[in-house]
Order: sequence, then C-alpha cells, then structure tokens
Amino acid sequence: MAAHALEHALAYLTPRREEMAELLHALVEINSHTENIAGVQAVGQRLADGLGEVGALSVALRRHDPADRFAPHLVATTAAPGARTLLIGHLDTVFPPGAFEGYRSDGTHAFGPGVLDMKGGLVVAVFALRALEAAGALAALPLALIAVSDEEVGSPTSQPLLRALAAAPGATRALVLESGRPGDLVVTRRKGTGSVTATARGRAAHAGNAHAEGKNAIWALARFVDAAQKLTDYKLGITVNVGRIEGGQGKNTVPDHALALVDFRFVTNQDAQATLEALHAAAAAAAASVPGTSIDVEGRVLRAALERTEPGVALYRAYAACARAAGLGDGEAPLQGGGSDANTVSAVGVPAIDGLGPRGTGYHTRDEQIELETLVPKAEALVRFLLSAS
Repeated sequence: MAAHALEHALAYLTPRREEMAELLHALVEINSHTENIAGVQAVGQRLADGLGEVGALSVALRRHDPADRFAPHLVATTAAPGARTLLIGHLDTVFPPGAFEGYRSDGTHAFGPGVLDMKGGLVVAVFALRALEAAGALAALPLALIAVSDEEVGSPTSQPLLRALAAAPGATRALVLESGRPGDLVVTRRKGTGSVTATARGRAAHAGNAHAEGKNAIWALARFVDAAQKLTDYKLGITVNVGRIEGGQGKNTVPDHALALVDFRFVTNQDAQATLEALHAAAAAAAASVPGTSIDVEGRVLRAALERTEPGVALYRAYAACARAAGLGDGEAPLQGGGSDANTVSAVGVPAIDGLGPRGTGYHTRDEQIELETLVPKAEALVRFLLSAS
C-alpha cells in the first residue's frame, strides 16, 4: 500500500462526517421507489453530478430497458488497466411515494427511507472515491462503480449489465455496499431466489345442478400448494412459500381457474434446479389427482445463490483486515435469506462480499436507521482495501 496516498486519503476523509450526512440527507429526501422513475433518476443524477467532478472517473447514466419501466443505471469507471474491482449498489428503495418519507437525525442516528438500504452505502462509495482522487491515487486504480435502478425488484434490467461488467477481462472482485449489519459483519453467503406462477384450469359448472360435470381447478391447485410447501427443507436451507392464491367465481360455481404465486429460496445452485423441477412435478401430480384439470407452472431462478467459496473467503479476509484498521468489526455474517446483486456477479465467477454500507438496522421498515459515526470508518475501510488491492 502506498503509505503517502493512504495518509492523504484519510486526511481528506476524517473531517467529512457532516458532508457525508448532508449528501445522505439530500438523497433520502428524494423518493426513489423503484416504480418512481423520475425519483430514481434524480438520485442517479445527483450522484452522477457529484462523481463528474472526480477527474479520474468517466460517469454515465445507462438505460438498459427498452420498455422504459425503470430509470437508468449509474456507471462510473476509471481507465486504469489491471485487476478491476467492482463497487456495486442500487438507487431504488422499497417505499412508494407517501408510504414513508423524509430524513431525520438525532445527531447519532439518521432515519429515513433508504438511509440504510442503501443510500448510506452510496455515500460511502462516493466519499471513498473522492478521498482517493484527493490523494492522487484514483486514476491508477482499475475500478467501476455501478448503482442500479431496479435492485429491489430483482434487478431484471440490470442483471445483464452486471454480468457483462463481471465477465469483462480484468474483473476480479466485487464489493457490494448494501446495508451494514450490526457489528459490521460482512456477508459472504446469500440464498438464491426463484419465483413461479402455477395456473390451474378446469371446467366450470353449477355447484348444485351440475356438480359432477365440473372440474375443480381450486381443488387441483390446493393439492399443488400442499406438495409445494412440503418441498421446504430447513436442513438444506430450501424454502418454498406459496404467498398468494386466487381463483374461482363464487361459492355456487365449480371453479375453472385458480392461480398461486410461489417464492423459493436455496443455498446451493444445484438445489435451485432440483427445486424448480420438483415444483413442475408437483403440479403434474396434483392435476393428475383431479381428473379433467391441468396446472401450468411458469417461472425461473431469479438470482443464483451467493455461495461461500475459497476466493470469496479470501476476499472477505482481505477486506476484514482493512475494516479492523478502520476501527470497525470484522466478523463474518451468517447465511442471509435475501438475495442481492452480489449473487449476480458471483454467478459469473467473480468473488463478492456484501453488507459494506454504514452500520444500521430496520431496512424495509419504517424504523430504518444508520449509525452516523460509521460513515467515515466505512469509507476508510473501502479506501484501505482499494489501495491494498492495487
């Protein structure tokens, strides 16, 4: 590590807590629910404007959605060749306009939608890059910052962009600045996610006059639901959840249609395919048990699992040393049930660690908050890592 560059970068960061809080305040005040395209784009533009002042970066807002369902994604890169580090975050939040608004601080904690998930992590990345620029070190570091606009709905348009950047020559590691965990635990494992829709069809009939002529789609679907739920295996980390069902017309009509929405999660990518195949088999068996009905299953794996691998553990340990030096915790988090963009890049073969944003609690709730005192140390840990990895 270039000692003089680190010294100058840390000298830049040390007095920046209030500036970091001010940027966080400005970002949180912009509602950026995924479907609020103007709001998400405004957050991306605010960051792009700030990063545009960093001379070593080439900054752009890129749209990867021909249907314009989502805002553009933010990409900022240096031109330096070599082993590239990917810094990954997202611009969107889960809160629709009016559901949870505004920024508030009591001096030690900041509260508001996205303050933890994950505008705080974006602020950490911005100031780390500014510190490296101030130290004259950024131009020599091969890295890319990607902040996507659709992460909270599974990154449907940004996954191809993330995979392309991860598969590009030189990409060797990814740091994801998602919500920081209590104790600063670093995420090395996340479950993968999948989703299917099961649509049952039968034959409608009057429930009193022609009951025998009906083919009850709800009955078939109920048998599918029972079989699907039984695929859950907590020892293997596989969960299947039928979260919504609908169908039928009224109690006096044999229903000719019914639908179920299913979420499934898994620890290994081998189990992902096995679970998907088991859901199809369950649908076939359920339909066969109610003659005259059929059940179609449509869906796929949405995010591969972030599996714990030797390269991933090595990356975690390298970052953990930098976190310790910055006065942070350095433990490894237990398996996380939710997926993130770390899953996407790891599936391409790039080791990834996650949860590197400021420490906090309550993401996806109205109690969302961060500890303001962790803003500067988290940026310092990132600076230390980027300099040590160069």
